[in-house]
Amino acid sequence: MEKPGFNVFFTRRFYISGAISIVLFIIFWLLNWNPEIPKILIASLGLLTIGELAVLFRNKKGVDAVRLLPERFSNGDFNHISLLLTNHFPFFTRVTIIEELPEQFEIRNNRFSVNMGPLEKKTLRYAIKPLERGEYLFGFAQLYIQTRLGLVNRRIASAEPENVKVYPSFIQLRKYALLAQSAQQAEAGNRQLRKIGHSLEFEQIKEYVAGDDVRSVNWKATARKGGLMVNHYIDERSQQVYVIIDKGRLMKMPFNELTLLDYAINATLVLCNVCLHRQDKFGLITFSHKPGTVLPAQRNATQLNHVLEALYKQETDFLESDFEKLYLQVRTYVKHRSLLMIFTQFESIGGMKRQLPYLKQLSKHHLLMVVFFENTELGEIARQPVNDLEGIYNKTIAEKFVYEKNMIVKELQQNGILAVLSAPEKLTIQTVNKYLELKSKQAI
Repeated sequence: MEKPGFNVFFTRRFYISGAISIVLFIIFWLLNWNPEIPKILIASLGLLTIGELAVLFRNKKGVDAVRLLPERFSNGDFNHISLLLTNHFPFFTRVTIIEELPEQFEIRNNRFSVNMGPLEKKTLRYAIKPLERGEYLFGFAQLYIQTRLGLVNRRIASAEPENVKVYPSFIQLRKYALLAQSAQQAEAGNRQLRKIGHSLEFEQIKEYVAGDDVRSVNWKATARKGGLMVNHYIDERSQQVYVIIDKGRLMKMPFNELTLLDYAINATLVLCNVCLHRQDKFGLITFSHKPGTVLPAQRNATQLNHVLEALYKQETDFLESDFEKLYLQVRTYVKHRSLLMIFTQFESIGGMKRQLPYLKQLSKHHLLMVVFFENTELGEIARQPVNDLEGIYNKTIAEKFVYEKNMIVKELQQNGILAVLSAPEKLTIQTVNKYLELKSKQAI
């Protein structure tokens, strides 16, 4: 991006003054009055303009701006930007700033005006709300400087162009982290439920005492030691949680400025943070018509950053999702029983039943929860009173779609699959609450 070359612009005050001088000159000429007066006015305007230009260009720096950007933006949230302005002139200036915002915002009039005293510094702050993930390129901050005379503007292109990456919404992480911590504290005094099955988290080998499970006898250690030795296990505190994101064409549907895929990605990031706070291993799988990203479940401190980087570049491909390939993908990469939380979208019960065999197979090996979206606009139409034929028709169709969504939930539950029907804007809180509920019940 190159700096603009032409740096002088005449103001509206200059053109108005020039127009008045020319009109006066014509009137004086038509009436045969002394034309020296308008000539003096025109000459004075020219001298004042030249004088202002000389003053504005006397100082090479003039006024400069430094743009302070965060390292990354949070998608769907307001992100704050600062401009530090410094007036290097020893006199009053009026500065108009036009920020060259990234093309994704489609804003061409992001304009600010500020009066600055001699050698004064000022800070301007504003906020922007990105609605798409990706790279955002900020251009120059175009500064238009004039003196109190206000006949010409000197333009200075300041604040060098910068790229900023827009990541899934991480601003909400703190709020939901507090939710997870409060839930953990609430469970501190709860009685632990008896768990069916045999724990697989090994702690140590110890000598056999009466009451130990004979199935835990370690025969190799027994032979070496000469006495009966058993493997000692402890209750597993860390379970695996995998979020599976559907990137099919239905996930591109927009609601309140964000797509369903963006809502799912934002909820996934928050859920990852909550799971790590609860000492669970978190993993990520994406799919569409072909297998996508696979991030193995981990509990280390860097997992949140890995998830953030993986989610940052996910996009829909506008094709039908293949749940059969998803089943094979899960069976290949997820070897232990885990909570699988699938973010997808079903618009009809027929569409769900085509995928039901693969969902049932997944639920045999894992605790499966399917999360899909309700159409809030259709819900509003279904609840509104009507008094004409067209309204009755629209209300009937809307009620049919709402009814089908509820039938999808019942059908999944009847097949032993957890189902969550959520409004897009409530997705994060509902999924986090459902995860905490399953943890409190020790269902994972």
